[in-house]
Amino acid sequence: MGRAWALSAAWLLGRAVAAATDAPAHGSSVDCWEVRRRNSSEWCRFIRTNPDCQLEGGFLDYLDGIFCAFPARLLPLAVTLYACWLLYLFVILGVTAEKFFCPNLSAISTNLKLSHNVAGVTFLAFGNGAPDVFSAVVAFSDPRTAGLAIGAVFGAGVFVTTVVAGGIALVKPFTAASRPFLRDVIFYMVAVFLTFVVLYLGRIRLGEALGYLGLYIFYVFTVVLCTWLHRRQRRDGLAAPGPWEPELLTDPEEQESTGTGDYGEEYRPLLPYQEGSLRILAAALSPVDYRKWRRKPWYWRLFKVLKVPVELLLLLTVPVVDPDKEDLNWKRPLNCLHVVTGPLLCILTLKSGAYGLYQIQGVFPVWVLVALVGTVVAVLVFSTTSNEEPPKYHCIFAFLGFLVSAMWINAAATELVNILRTLGIVFQLSNTVLGLTLLAWGNSIGDTFSDLTMARQGYPRMAFSACFGGIIFNMLVGVGLGCLLQMSTSHMVVKLEPDGLLVWILAGALGLSLAFSLVAVPAQCFQLGKAYGACLLLYYVAFLAVALLTEFGVIRAP
Repeated sequence: MGRAWALSAAWLLGRAVAAATDAPAHGSSVDCWEVRRRNSSEWCRFIRTNPDCQLEGGFLDYLDGIFCAFPARLLPLAVTLYACWLLYLFVILGVTAEKFFCPNLSAISTNLKLSHNVAGVTFLAFGNGAPDVFSAVVAFSDPRTAGLAIGAVFGAGVFVTTVVAGGIALVKPFTAASRPFLRDVIFYMVAVFLTFVVLYLGRIRLGEALGYLGLYIFYVFTVVLCTWLHRRQRRDGLAAPGPWEPELLTDPEEQESTGTGDYGEEYRPLLPYQEGSLRILAAALSPVDYRKWRRKPWYWRLFKVLKVPVELLLLLTVPVVDPDKEDLNWKRPLNCLHVVTGPLLCILTLKSGAYGLYQIQGVFPVWVLVALVGTVVAVLVFSTTSNEEPPKYHCIFAFLGFLVSAMWINAAATELVNILRTLGIVFQLSNTVLGLTLLAWGNSIGDTFSDLTMARQGYPRMAFSACFGGIIFNMLVGVGLGCLLQMSTSHMVVKLEPDGLLVWILAGALGLSLAFSLVAVPAQCFQLGKAYGACLLLYYVAFLAVALLTEFGVIRAP
C-alpha cells in the first residue's frame, strides 16, 4: 500500500554505463543518472533526448514531470508529491489484493473443489503475493529496473524471515511445528541458492526459468504429500493432532459487517420485500458502512477517506464472488455493469492502453468495440436473470473479477516501478537498494500486520509458517515467471550482470538468516522465545546498516 539507497554500481543488475559526459548526441546514449550532474537548465532537454531516460510502460512520464514540469527550485515539492503518490500506490495494491483479488481466488478454488492445503500453497499464496509477483514481472521487463526485482525479492525475504518472524516470537513465544518449518526452510534455501547461481552466471535461460517454476510445483506436491501422510497417521492413531492446525481465522472487520456483535438484527426488516435494481446498485456501490463508520476512531476514518476513491473505482469494475454468502454476493445491476466496465478496463490497461486505443482500419477504436460487445452481453444477462437468485453461470464472474483485479495490480505495479526508478535517478540511488527497502517494505507491510495480529490472537504457529510459505512463492514464481515472460523465440536469455557488491551482500544475508534459523530453531527444541526474536531483529538492523554503507561507498569491494 522507505528511504535510502544509493550509488555503488550504476543499475546493479545489468547496465554498462555508456559514454562518459557528453550529451546524447550522434545516436549515443548516456546513463540517465548523469542528469543530476548537469546544470539545471539542461535537465529537461537531457531527459527528453536521452533514450536511457525513457520509461517502459505506465500512464505517466515521471521523469519528464519532475525535471520539466517543475522548476529546479521546486524539486523538493515534486519529490514530496511523488512520495505521497508512491504511498498511495501501495494503498491501491493492498486494497485490490485484499478485497478483490483474494476473494475471487478463494471463490475459484472453492468452485474447483480444491483441498485447503492445495489452495493455501497455490491460490492463497498467489493472492497474498500478487503485489510482489507483479512488481517483479514489471521490473524484469526492463534491464534498467531488473535490480528492483532482485532487491525486492531478496529484501522482502530478509525482512520477513527476520523482522516478521522475530516479531512473532517476541509477541507470543511458542513451539514451532517441526516438519513444516524444516520443509519450508530447506526449500527456501534451495531457491536462494538457485538465485545465487543465476546471478553468478549473469543470465537466466529458459531452463533456469522453468526450473524456478518446476521447483515450486515440487514444493506444492511435497506440501500435499506431507499433509496426506500426516492425516493418515492421525487416522491410524500414530500421531496426535498437531496444535499447529487451528481453525481458519476470520477477519474481525468482516465479522462486524456480517452482523455478528453488530446491530444487524435491529436494522433487519420484519417482512420480506424485494429491492429495486437502482436501490441494489446504490447500496452495492457504497464503499462505506455507516454503522461501522460511527463506531470507528478518527484515524480509521481518515484512512478510509483516502481509500474511498480507489474502492469506488474497484467496485465499479471488479466483480466479487463470495461463496460464504447465501446469494454468493450476486448484485444483478452491478454485475451487469461489470460485464461492460471489466473488459473495458482490461483493454485500456493492457500495455498502458496501447491495444485499447488502437484503431481498426484506422477508424474504429478497439475500446469502442469492446464496450459495444460488453453492453450487448450485459443486456442479455440482465434480461435473463433476477435480483434475488444468482444464475448458474455466476462462477464466471469470479474469473472475470480475478482477471480485472490482476490488471489493476499490474497497472499499479508498473507505476510503482517507474516512480521508484525516477526517485533513484533524483537521489542517485541504485535500483537494488530501492528494491530491498521501499519496494520490499511496502509489499511486506500487509503480511507483517496480519501475521503479528494472528500471533497476538493465539495463532503464532500459523503466522510463523506463513512467513516462509509466502516468500517461497514470491521468489520462485516472481523470478521464474518474470523472466519467462520476457523471453521470446528470438531472445531466450534474460541477462543479469550484478557488478556491484550490494547484491552479493543481499543474497548472502538472506542465506545466512535462513541458515541461522535452520540451526537455532532445532537447537532450542523448536521452542521459540524472546531471545530468538531479539536476535533476528538485531540481525536485520546489522544487515540494513551494512547494505546502506555499501551503497554509499563506505564499504567497498577489494
